[in-house]
Amino acid sequence: MRTKSLKKNKINVITLGCSKNTYDSEVLMGQLKASGKDVVHEQEGNIVVINTCGFIDNAKAESVNTILEYADKKERGLVDKVFVTGCLSERYRPDLEKEIPNVDQYFGTTELPLLLKALGADYKHELLGERLTTTPKNYAYLKIAEGCDRPCSFCAIPLMRGKHVSQTIEKLVKEAEGLAKNGVKELILIAQDLTYYGLDLYKKRNLAELLENLVKVEGIEWIRLHYAFPTGFPMDVLELMKREPKICNYIDIPLQHISDNILKSMRRGTTKEKTTKLLKEFRAAVPGMTIRTTLIVGYPGETQEDFEIMRDWVQEMKFERLGCFAYSHEENTHAFSLEDDVPHEVKQARATEIMDLQSQISWDLNQEKVGEIFKCIIDRKEGQYFIGRTEFDSPDVDNEVLIDASKFYVKTGEFVNIKIIDATEFDLYGEPA
Repeated sequence: MRTKSLKKNKINVITLGCSKNTYDSEVLMGQLKASGKDVVHEQEGNIVVINTCGFIDNAKAESVNTILEYADKKERGLVDKVFVTGCLSERYRPDLEKEIPNVDQYFGTTELPLLLKALGADYKHELLGERLTTTPKNYAYLKIAEGCDRPCSFCAIPLMRGKHVSQTIEKLVKEAEGLAKNGVKELILIAQDLTYYGLDLYKKRNLAELLENLVKVEGIEWIRLHYAFPTGFPMDVLELMKREPKICNYIDIPLQHISDNILKSMRRGTTKEKTTKLLKEFRAAVPGMTIRTTLIVGYPGETQEDFEIMRDWVQEMKFERLGCFAYSHEENTHAFSLEDDVPHEVKQARATEIMDLQSQISWDLNQEKVGEIFKCIIDRKEGQYFIGRTEFDSPDVDNEVLIDASKFYVKTGEFVNIKIIDATEFDLYGEPA
């Protein structure tokens, strides 16, 4: 029998899934630290909190495997307690409690005070916006809203995150000021839907006003926009992007598909014609901007013709950044009532075809950068390279700029002008200019 250890508890927070989960983990860790708890992120600890993702099959599988791994470690006496929170737990708590009973407790996405109580900590309201960031010191995510009001047929996010709720401009500015004081130079604005920001609080789409206030925060040099919905996009944001150097000429706008048949079934509220017009307006308003998008292949009813419409459109639009996912059939979504009729192999082949096409587009666009000089932020040193990014690249998902550390020294966390000397499909090689 294991004797009770007298060692001080150390809480290890493990984050799975998207940047919104990263943000939630950071808030949790900030609260724990304020209660005097010893808390680490993805290191050794005898108490484990797993912040799960429940978005699509692959993410769910990773979350379940992580829970099983730590339930087993608990069984073997390697950790004392295991708690589970986040989207998977919100969506499947009764099933998880039944299938993996060796977890101490499961919590949903809105139960932070209860989770803190279980960890012997108090929820402190006055810690508004304070958190322990887990990203490199030079950038941080700023979650401007939670939840989503869109009716997209394939998406389970409203089931896990609820209705759209915007944070006030005052709160977000205060949070940004706190981050800047800690050395953050780049804010990455995230939400399930940036386009909708402010409608609930200010009765209008208010992203531009938020940005007007954030650019005034001293110390912040880059502001990047992630996850804007195409329908109803507030065009005044583009005018601001063009005139305000702090706002990166970059937008992440998940478009999902372009065939009118599929867009209609997906309940996206737009058409191929409207989407193409919107993107052309983006490019006209902000010449040289980078557009990142994500697409879904293999949605129920997607014919070879639907796929070819999308493939040809990708070739025509030449997105600077693009990700492609095979459709995942999610229970309790509207699309779940449709037959998941595109075979797995066909989905995979279509996703591969889109990504092969994108690699060629990306290679061509990157070759154009050779010889150019870009302002880059240096995120880290890895092996023999310093790794940086241009304003056209978001961390973890986009191109990186590699600088040979055996020849050059650059300071991590700082901005440096880098001349691009070589390029591949997804990496740029450079030296200080």
